[in-house]
Amino acid sequence: MGWELRLLGCWQLLCDGHVVAVGARQQRLITALALMGQRSRSYLAGLLWPDSTEHQASGSLRATVFKVRHQLPGLLSDSLDPVGLASSVAVDLLALRRSAEEARAGAGIGPGIAERLYSAELLPGWYDDWVIFEQERLRELRIAALEAIARHHLSAGRPDAAVAAAMHAVAIEPLRESAQALMIRGQIDSGNAAGAHRTLADFRRRLHDELGLEPSRRLEAAIGGTSPNGSGLPHPAAATSRAPRLAAHH
Repeated sequence: MGWELRLLGCWQLLCDGHVVAVGARQQRLITALALMGQRSRSYLAGLLWPDSTEHQASGSLRATVFKVRHQLPGLLSDSLDPVGLASSVAVDLLALRRSAEEARAGAGIGPGIAERLYSAELLPGWYDDWVIFEQERLRELRIAALEAIARHHLSAGRPDAAVAAAMHAVAIEPLRESAQALMIRGQIDSGNAAGAHRTLADFRRRLHDELGLEPSRRLEAAIGGTSPNGSGLPHPAAATSRAPRLAAHH
């Protein structure tokens, strides 16, 4: 019996490729075990039923574990305490985390990984504190991996691919300066000076409107302002007077 748990985009449990109906309490227990790994019964009771008394929470957990073991045989490990998922359960989140960590370390950047990282939202619509923590953790990992992919493409002389990866990172966090810098650098290296100016001007406006801040000097230093042939980046004719100058000082 092959179990597969999907947490990205929506919650779904499959057995041998077929979707299985699961109650809300069982979903939350299974999700906690997938996100946090094997945990003690006392920890799970307090996590999943924080507003109940210790006795009530323990009873709720006991009933929920019983239902999972009998309705979904083989999904949980044999251990009674701590409780965990069976090692054979495939979890899409864990596979994505491995790919993202490999990409961040430069160990492996497979085809389509940037697109998967961009669209991989963990349990949208779930608002438990412990889920929100894991959502933010995944979000930060996705951005870091996308930035690493962009840097890899830049160093390999593939500026268009770098721009695509950086754009995915910017879409997740528009005010992240490091992602904006990578996108601008890629645009410069691909010969798109006008696009680089627009990107920086748009970032400047958004940063000012939302946070009352200006881009750091480090951003302009990071993009360098020099095209691959060594000439200064020219100002496009359409650039406004407010747009910061990208050309290097000679």
